[in-house]
Amino acid sequence: MGKHARPTGKQAAALSGGAGAVRARPLPLRSTVLLRRPVDIWHKPALSAVVALGIPEFILFALGRLDLVLYTSAGAMCALYAHGLPYAARARTLAWVVLGMVASLGAALTAASLTTSVPLLVLLASLVAAVHKTVCDATRVGPPGNLIFTFISASAFFVPQRIGQVPFHLSLALGAGALAWLVCMAPALVRPRGPERIATARALEAAAALLRTSPETGGSPAAPDRARHATAAAVNAAWHTLFQVPGRTPAGAADRSGLERLLVRAESALAAQGADAEEAERCTAWARDLRRGRALPEVTLTGAQAGELAGIAAEHADREGRTGRATGRAAGPEPRRPAPGHPHGLRAVLHRLAPGSPLLPIGARVAAGCALAGWGSMAVGVGHPYWAVVTAASIYQANTTLSWQRALQRTLGNLLGLLLFTALLPVIHTGHLAMILLALTFQFCAEASITRNYWLGSVWVTPMALLLTEFGSHLPARTLVTDRWTDTVVGAAVGLACCVLVTNRRAADRIEAALDRVTAAEAAALRLLEGDGGPEASGADRDPAVREDDARETGWARDRLAAGLVELREAVEVSAGEWWQRAVPEERVALAERQGHRTLARLVRRLSAPALAA
Repeated sequence: MGKHARPTGKQAAALSGGAGAVRARPLPLRSTVLLRRPVDIWHKPALSAVVALGIPEFILFALGRLDLVLYTSAGAMCALYAHGLPYAARARTLAWVVLGMVASLGAALTAASLTTSVPLLVLLASLVAAVHKTVCDATRVGPPGNLIFTFISASAFFVPQRIGQVPFHLSLALGAGALAWLVCMAPALVRPRGPERIATARALEAAAALLRTSPETGGSPAAPDRARHATAAAVNAAWHTLFQVPGRTPAGAADRSGLERLLVRAESALAAQGADAEEAERCTAWARDLRRGRALPEVTLTGAQAGELAGIAAEHADREGRTGRATGRAAGPEPRRPAPGHPHGLRAVLHRLAPGSPLLPIGARVAAGCALAGWGSMAVGVGHPYWAVVTAASIYQANTTLSWQRALQRTLGNLLGLLLFTALLPVIHTGHLAMILLALTFQFCAEASITRNYWLGSVWVTPMALLLTEFGSHLPARTLVTDRWTDTVVGAAVGLACCVLVTNRRAADRIEAALDRVTAAEAAALRLLEGDGGPEASGADRDPAVREDDARETGWARDRLAAGLVELREAVEVSAGEWWQRAVPEERVALAERQGHRTLARLVRRLSAPALAA
């Protein structure tokens, strides 16, 4: 049993703050409005969305059919997704995003054509919103997540529609989605390795920060632990990015190999015994070169590190050779894959949606909150309560604390956005061309600011959304602003109330499961480290093939443990943010993370040991 296996009896009660202990957690206010540094690639979705939205809108403007903007926007908004993925994976992901968007739009338009019952449409829109939230979280599609899907489909539920119009409107969405796909894939012509370079640069920057952090440098005592976790998470994310990079051409395989060498060096920071300013400067310089598109630097690896990469390449060349013989394709190197036993692809998605999944209570929150918010909006006299549904759907995050923050951010941002829209009414009333230009400007500003804080992005999203709906219908400005403000307040209040009442008790269970996985991964790593005499037994006198097998097994053990530690930290943060929840077993978690990081450092040192050199 691992050093931090699950305690039992009185020991478990002591470590967890009392058996079955439940406590209410305070909800933060000040941190809700603080601004952060923007994400490093914010300009990519911003520019892609402007191009993907602008081309159809100007075409419709020339044709005098701006009433169709909602349908083209459905496909064009897909350009906001998948910008962190390598282009091969991005192509697949965007195709699924476009198909999912068209399917959601089709369901909404079909419902709108078959019934005019507003309460029923609210219910259907809420159920679709719950599906969006659950599926997007399970697939980990990334920002902007379920929000765009829900915004488009909820709007479409309340657009007057005839069943015969649905195929044409869906074809517009599909065509705009194809354009969005092309726009997002276009940078591959200029920087085909850009996404994986950025992921590797992030890992190098995190490693540099860790190498500059030590107990002797001052600051918070928890700073080294935070830096170590940030480095492990960045390295883990970079490896998963490289997992998806094909190497079917010699040039592609060489680029991927060069990035892997850099990532191995970044990972070696986890084994550092203290601050190392010289290595930190090297990592920073390499990261800078990657971001600027310069040639990959020459990186020196130990024999063990080189053996690890050689073992991985040999394994996948062999597997690809078998696949090639079975399919008639030429054999070639394949990218490194996750360790055996870790589901991926569709199996991973189904695993995350299995009974007992912590995602299911979140889906129940969305369905209940959106339906009650929409009906509440109807009760106060709003004729088209889709914005209340969208507001309620947008506030549901991984836990109650984050949902509370999102509700405040959404309300504040929408209020300021409505004030901005009102101030710009004289410009908006000058004509459709001004409306298009303003909508594109708002879209760009939203993407530029939303990663700094959601409320700041909402300031620009709100007038953009109002303009998109204005293309197809013309309500008095006062009615439009009043209805939108009412929907925002009702949606945020009702949605937050449902979030508090529908507690996610499975969040604490997820911690226990994550602790078990870390325990198992650490036990397997310790068996590998100690069962054969440790690193000294894997020295240069061993057969090269044996060294490659040893390096590969060590790499898998490292991957399992690193992924387990990242998942444990995520589970703790989710559970800690639940308003009414069993107490987090903080001592067990701290022990698991401390021991896990130490074992992870031993694995990295084993892969870096000069004694393993050929």
